[in-house]
Amino acid sequence: MTKQLASKTVLISGASIAGPALALWLHRYGFTPTVVERAPQLRPGGYKVDLRGVSIDVCERMGILDDVRRASTDMRGGSYVDDTGATIAELPAAFFGGRVDGDDEVMRGDLARILHERTRHDVEYLFGDSIASLSGDADGVDVTFENGPPRRFDLVVGADGMHSHTRRLVFGDERRFRRHLGAYISIFTAPNDLDLDRWETYHALPDKLVCAYSSGGETRAKNLFVFGSPELSYDHRDVAQQKKILADVFAGDGWEIPAMLNNAAAADDFYFDSISLIEMDRWSKGRVVLLGDAAHCTSPSSGQGTGLALTGAYILAGELAAANGDHAVAYERYEREMRPGVEVNQRFAERFAKEMTVSSKGRIRMRMALVRMLPYMPWKNLIAKKITEDVQKAAHAVQIRDYAR
Repeated sequence: MTKQLASKTVLISGASIAGPALALWLHRYGFTPTVVERAPQLRPGGYKVDLRGVSIDVCERMGILDDVRRASTDMRGGSYVDDTGATIAELPAAFFGGRVDGDDEVMRGDLARILHERTRHDVEYLFGDSIASLSGDADGVDVTFENGPPRRFDLVVGADGMHSHTRRLVFGDERRFRRHLGAYISIFTAPNDLDLDRWETYHALPDKLVCAYSSGGETRAKNLFVFGSPELSYDHRDVAQQKKILADVFAGDGWEIPAMLNNAAAADDFYFDSISLIEMDRWSKGRVVLLGDAAHCTSPSSGQGTGLALTGAYILAGELAAANGDHAVAYERYEREMRPGVEVNQRFAERFAKEMTVSSKGRIRMRMALVRMLPYMPWKNLIAKKITEDVQKAAHAVQIRDYAR
């Protein structure tokens, strides 16, 4: 006979990936989740996100793997081009992604849509609102909202990203936990001016990298910018300011960059942020716990953030169910299960962040020469194998078990 849950109502802040995934599992285990999201609707746009290793197993257990397969980017490969647009070298998609059979890749917005579709009939969503204050006691958490009336919940989960408002309210200023890895990244939807078909095209400049790509089933493209920089001072909610930063950094650069900057100016899903880690000694305090990037952002340089969000949601919900809602027990077990794998992925992100851009024209020429020769090298399979092994080690760094009540 199923035991009565010690805690039942759960407020989740954030409706991107981690929040809806957690809501799906909590509902299955008999909890009553509510998701609050500052945006007025699901946020569109974002990167291609990798689902590898353990996260594929989690998707299958969630029952969304077929949906993920249908939404696959189905990328064929990519190329590097020079200032004139001439191709320097081409590589297959598997080499870029470090994927093996069974792994997949989808657009972030598609995965968010899949999760919302699977939960919207069973989970209360509060769009266009945000937590204003939290006041916890031994029995629950009193929550005031920016727009809606105050409510009381048994538990609160911050799944609201690297710049988590929940984390700030409970744990303090973001600067205590965020470590800048020396670069910034921007992505947005744009016209497919290069007529790309499941293909990505890269152009490297000193301390900069730009890319245009179009994924399966898409008539439009994504434009992506990366540049090395010390930490900048700006408002992470001021999109106009962020667009100006991007335009200033890439002003005067060649290839398709002027047109891509025009695309940035017109984009309504413009994203800009630092490549940073979130590092915390603990992910919970009282009845509040953090999940996904809010707890342990591994940055886009890891390629593992989405997988960790899905895996963390599975483990947190499973431990809450296994502990019959005893949050103190569940939160401790959740951290114990997740933290070693998170640390592996954060060290992986540190290494790869240094490789995303190259510091000089001479080094770019050396790297492009290597890329051009790679298909003809007798040891090319060993290089590909080593890259894949490193990626797969990170993708399998968190172990999961079966949860049942």
